[in-house]
Amino acid sequence: MFNLPENNIHLSAQAGNKEQAIELAAKALEQAGYVESGYLQGMLGRELQTSTFLGNGIAIPHGTLETRNMVKNTGVQIFQFPQGIEWGDGNIAYVVIGIAARSDEHLALLRQLTHVLGDEDTAAKLATLQDAKKFRAILMGEDDEFAVKTENISLDVDTQSLLTLVAINAGKLEQQSAVENSFVSDVIASPALPLGNGLWVTDSPLGNLKNALAFSRAKNAFSVNGKNVQGVVTVSAKDDAVNETLARLLSEQVQQTLLAGNAEKIIAALNGIQAEQAVTAEQVTTQAVPAAGTVIGTFTLRNENGLHARPCANLVNLVKKFDAKITVENITRGTAAVSAKSLMKVVALGVTQGHRLRFVAEGAQAQQAIEAIAKEIAAGLGEPVSAVPPAEPDTIEVANPATPEVEQPKSDSIEAVFVINNENGLHARPAATLVNEVKKYNASVAVRNLNRDGGLVSAKSMMKIVALGATKGSRLHFVATGEEAQQAIDGIGAAIAAGLGE
Repeated sequence: MFNLPENNIHLSAQAGNKEQAIELAAKALEQAGYVESGYLQGMLGRELQTSTFLGNGIAIPHGTLETRNMVKNTGVQIFQFPQGIEWGDGNIAYVVIGIAARSDEHLALLRQLTHVLGDEDTAAKLATLQDAKKFRAILMGEDDEFAVKTENISLDVDTQSLLTLVAINAGKLEQQSAVENSFVSDVIASPALPLGNGLWVTDSPLGNLKNALAFSRAKNAFSVNGKNVQGVVTVSAKDDAVNETLARLLSEQVQQTLLAGNAEKIIAALNGIQAEQAVTAEQVTTQAVPAAGTVIGTFTLRNENGLHARPCANLVNLVKKFDAKITVENITRGTAAVSAKSLMKVVALGVTQGHRLRFVAEGAQAQQAIEAIAKEIAAGLGEPVSAVPPAEPDTIEVANPATPEVEQPKSDSIEAVFVINNENGLHARPAATLVNEVKKYNASVAVRNLNRDGGLVSAKSMMKIVALGATKGSRLHFVATGEEAQQAIDGIGAAIAAGLGE
């Protein structure tokens, strides 16, 4: 969470053009002590390299890598231009956010901003709002309307302790000044209440400063006094505005999303927009089964400074060249797939060095697009890359369900049938977990979905596993041959029983 003093917001500003607007922002950054004199030239230089227009009437001018040493402290200066500023290519900016950032601090800042400003209605409201206090509250996600925040969701916590999950939530709430220390002490000392399905709830009558909610989920379910534990919800309630969200916790659909969904789906469910925006298990299955000709590329970002504005713009401009529908998701963060042709949405993925990105392309130029993306990511999208090779190799796979690779069991094979119990079936994340498990063994492993027509396919192919279209309850038939065939079957069975990371 970055600091945004109210006096860093300048409403109803006036500028004749983009350069004047950037000059206003640079001068304000210098006067506030964020940058040294001369940072303006870096901001103008950045604009010559790539436009900093994000979309939705928002521009984020900032310096070049060469002027980063001129940044004293990370901060922003925000200028509102109700009349609009021409930002090139027919784009009009109404809110201009001048950014000064050291190291890769700007990535978290950009991610927070784009999560707020990615909503068209919110961006439009900020373009004309004349109350600086309300402007700041909206931008910081602190407006009066209660909503659960992404930073309050902690997933895949490697623990077998209910107290640890409670402490993580309490710490999150305290960091955001939502609760006092008395709240933290009380919730840690008081027993959590079982909500059902492995979910628990904690709260306290002490030290509630504002409405807030935090959720933490263990990597694997465990038992406390004979009761199942998977996740904990901790609530700070200043007034009744939180009650509507608490009522949603009683919904079976919301509970299942808490147990199996990623952060975006959990936020949508808790904030009451699941019907419109959350992806149901049935939809996940439909999206997960790629059509013939679909090309999937999984790549590691090498950029030392992550996907900030410039490399993001280079990536988006590259993607737009191809006649193909292309989506991208940040596998490392567990984000939902977004259009790779939207600068705002790509920035909001919050990609830092080492994160894994999954691109899915469909259309006439799908193959060319993925291959070009692979080449540019390896080259750094116009910026320096790490000399350290990625932990996992980049991959490109082409789906062709119409002509599946069919294998027949061998006489010396080890076979087993396992049932998928994941609420959302074998979508990308559990499929990847399964493939990684299979690759551990010196064995040839094939699999088929007994609930659908089709032959055996390689269980070491992410593409082919996803294409099985396995939903909750699907029966998967595994056939293993080789030196470690039995170990492979045993390992697969254990991984599926444990939920494949979900």
